[in-house]
Amino acid sequence: MDHSQESLTALSNAGVSIWLDDLSRDRLESGSLAELISTSHVVGVTTNPSIFSAAIAGSDKYQADITAMAERGASIQEIVTQLTTDDVRQACDLFMETFARTQGQDGRVSIEVDPELAYDTSATIARGKTLWNIVARPNLLIKVPATLEGLPAIEELTAEGISVNVTLIFSVDRYRKVIDAYLRGLERRVTHNLPISEINSVASFFISRIDTEVDRQLDLAQPNSPLRGKAAIANARLAYEAFLEVIASPRWAKLAARDANAQRPLWASTGVKDKTYDSTRYVVDLVAPHCVNTMPEATLNEVRLHGEITGDSITTHFAEAKSHLISLAAAGIDLVKIVRDLEDDGVAKFAKAWQELLGNLEEASKKGKAI
Repeated sequence: MDHSQESLTALSNAGVSIWLDDLSRDRLESGSLAELISTSHVVGVTTNPSIFSAAIAGSDKYQADITAMAERGASIQEIVTQLTTDDVRQACDLFMETFARTQGQDGRVSIEVDPELAYDTSATIARGKTLWNIVARPNLLIKVPATLEGLPAIEELTAEGISVNVTLIFSVDRYRKVIDAYLRGLERRVTHNLPISEINSVASFFISRIDTEVDRQLDLAQPNSPLRGKAAIANARLAYEAFLEVIASPRWAKLAARDANAQRPLWASTGVKDKTYDSTRYVVDLVAPHCVNTMPEATLNEVRLHGEITGDSITTHFAEAKSHLISLAAAGIDLVKIVRDLEDDGVAKFAKAWQELLGNLEEASKKGKAI
C-alpha cells in the first residue's frame, strides 16, 4: 500500500468521514467522483452556491438543458433548481451503496437553501421542504445556515423528518444553539410518536476563515505573533468538546434510546489559505471519532501525498485550546466580533455567488450559447 492510500485509510480508520467539497456534471459524467469513492475513502459530498456557480459557468454540459428549459418558458429560478437538483440526485444515487453500508451515517450529499433566504425562517423552511421533495432521495442533506433565523428552521425541518446539514457555524456558542435546535426537532417527533432513526444531521464548523481574520488582526498589532495560526483549530476542538458533552447528557440518552443519530461535527473550509502553513493542518489536527471533514480535492490530494495521521488529535488538547483563546483575548482579539462578522460575510459571499449564477443562466438562456 502506498503512502497516499495509507494516509486516507488511517484518517478513515480514526473515525473521520471524508467528504468531497465539490460537485459538477463534469465530475459525475467523467467518473471522477466514482473514482474517488472507490479509491480515496470519499463517503459524501457537500455543495454550496459558489461550487454550483463555478460548475455551471465552467462547463458546456449544462447548455442543452438550459436551452430546452428556456424554450419551454421556464424561469431562471426553475432552471437553476433543476440543474442543481439533477446533479445532486445523481450524486445521491452514486452514494447509495455507501449510505446502506454505513446505515445512513455517510453516503450523504448536501444541497443548500438559496442563500438570500438566510435571514428568513419561514422561507428557509419552505425551500428546504421543496428541495427535499424534488431530489427525493433518503441520503440528501438540506443545508441551512446557522443564522439566528436559521435555528428555528433547523428545528422545524428536523421535526418534519428532513435531514439537515447546518452550515456557516463559526462559534462554539452558536454551535450549542444548533445542537439544541436539532434535539428539539427530534424531541418533537418523539412527542408525536414519530420515528427518528432515519434522520441524520451534521453541523458544519468553518475553520480556515477564522485563522485568516485572526492572523490579519494579529499582524496589525504584533507582527510574527506566536499566537498566529492557532485560533481556528482551538475553536474547533472546543466545539468537539461541546459535542462530547451533549452525547454524554441525559437529554441525549433519552433520544439515543429511540435510535436517534447524533449530529456529527463537520469541519468545513479546510483548505489552507496561508501558504506558509502545512497544507494538511485542518485535517490532521482535527481527527477524532464521529467527525466529518469535507475538503476540496486539492486538500484531499495534499493529505494523500503527505498527511501524517496519528490518531485522535483533538481530545487531549482541550485545555490548550482554552488557554489559547484566553491569550488571544488578552492580546486584544475580539473573537466574538470576528465570528459574528464572518457569519455575515459568509452569507454575503454565497448570496453573491448565487446572483452571479442566476445572471449567467439568464444570459445563457437568452443567447442559447454555452456559458
